[in-house]
Amino acid sequence: MTTPGAPSLETRGSRSVALGQKGMVATSQPQASVAGLDVLRQGGNAIDAAVTAAAVLTVVEPSMTGIGGDLFALVHAGDDGRTHGLNASGRTPAAASVDTLRQQGHDQMPDSGLLPITVPGAVDGWAKLLAAHGTISLADALEPAIGCAREGFPVNEVVARQWQDAAPLLATDPAAAATFLPDGRPPAPGERFANPRLAASLSAIAEEGPRVFYQGALAEAIGGDIEQRGGWLTARDLAAHRSDAVDPIRTSFRNIELIELPPNTQGFVALEALNVLNDEPLETLEHNGADYLHLVIEALAIAFADRAAHLADPDAVPAETLARLISKEYARERRQQIRMDRTQSNSSPVTPASGGSQAAGDTVYLAAADDQGNLVSLIQSLYAGFGSGIVAGETGIVLHNRGAMFTTDPDHANVLAPSKRPLHTLAPALAHRDGRPWLAYGVMGGDMQPQGHLQVLLNLVCFGMNIQQAGEAPRARYDPSGISLEAGVDARVLTDLVNRGHRAGPDLGFGGFQGVLVDQDSGVLMGGSDPRKDGVALGW
Repeated sequence: MTTPGAPSLETRGSRSVALGQKGMVATSQPQASVAGLDVLRQGGNAIDAAVTAAAVLTVVEPSMTGIGGDLFALVHAGDDGRTHGLNASGRTPAAASVDTLRQQGHDQMPDSGLLPITVPGAVDGWAKLLAAHGTISLADALEPAIGCAREGFPVNEVVARQWQDAAPLLATDPAAAATFLPDGRPPAPGERFANPRLAASLSAIAEEGPRVFYQGALAEAIGGDIEQRGGWLTARDLAAHRSDAVDPIRTSFRNIELIELPPNTQGFVALEALNVLNDEPLETLEHNGADYLHLVIEALAIAFADRAAHLADPDAVPAETLARLISKEYARERRQQIRMDRTQSNSSPVTPASGGSQAAGDTVYLAAADDQGNLVSLIQSLYAGFGSGIVAGETGIVLHNRGAMFTTDPDHANVLAPSKRPLHTLAPALAHRDGRPWLAYGVMGGDMQPQGHLQVLLNLVCFGMNIQQAGEAPRARYDPSGISLEAGVDARVLTDLVNRGHRAGPDLGFGGFQGVLVDQDSGVLMGGSDPRKDGVALGW
């Protein structure tokens, strides 16, 4: 029987689903996918492939990610049958404070420059993942990235456009301009770009391990440069960094269990919105029709209002608060606020929990799987395009601006304070079906991430799409400033939604999907990669 609103074979995705039996990697850049696949073909597992691909992404997609940024991951390990979480996000420098910020003339966190730089966690995250679940060394995992940085790589189209957009920011910092604006301009599509300074930094990490980044020569170079320029970050802050193994959070929907990470990620937003929709007969509605999108947007408005109120450093979010936010009971209470003929009274704009703007967010996401039962969902980012716009000395490393997510409101849990993790938009996702690992996926792009998790999952579960179709189907985006619908959604739907009280808002982007799905009958691995990005899914 055909599901109402489900795609037919005639409405297939823009490309076929990638298939594999022994391994699958899906990333936003072909060079990274190839590097990950090579690791699988050489006998490595999905964790080895994911870290290798992630390292390559820090070189070939420098606007979105780098070793100066953060990382989160979910790993379903085939050897113990458990799903593990890793929070490899950094904290604020010990000198960070609202009082000091205001003394320097800022009422809120700046979006770029020295002050929003927090400790980068990605390098430690790679090491922790390999130590816990991998089979290869960090040096081996970094080898392809080092080669790309030293020898250069042709810049893909989407990256070139992002680079162009960030050129004014890069030009404000001499070290960033020297590194990323060769000949005074960003590289054009197809032009070769090399970063020999970054190659040297990666080589040092390969030779000496993550210690060199957090307690050795690189830590001194990064911390010394930022401190000398008047920033808060020091080598002592880098030395104090630690990544944390965390217990994932989850909820059920039909025969699916959606798994996310707890705060300081926004993973609970997807769980809460999914719970609000739990009892709705979504399968009977037209896909991306007005009734369906009204429900999805209203559920997201509720969840984002709770994000604005509660999301912060894990130590600032009480366990009982998080448990209630992702409970079915709470979702049923919140569902009572939704009317089909109009928006909720409380869906008006909420004050963001961050001090900065509601940016689209600049992130990379990748998924990997193997035939040993390992399934990896990994996300890493600089936050904004080229992060803070600051490159640390001669390291070739651009530092992220994740501290821009703090608020200066002293009564909010996400207020700026020393040695504190900020509200984080990064959120990888996994899903089990009938109690078995089924799907690793993500939709990069700031506030779009939990919205994409929700819509992609519903595309798969309620509308019978394959993983490629589910990832590239047109999406809606909720923002306190208004809603936006992607091209491909009938224009009459927006008119209908506006008539119900929704505001048409700015186009903040619809993210980029990557995913790997395990066919539980055949064991075949299925990959999807978003045409909104440069990437590809490759199977073996």
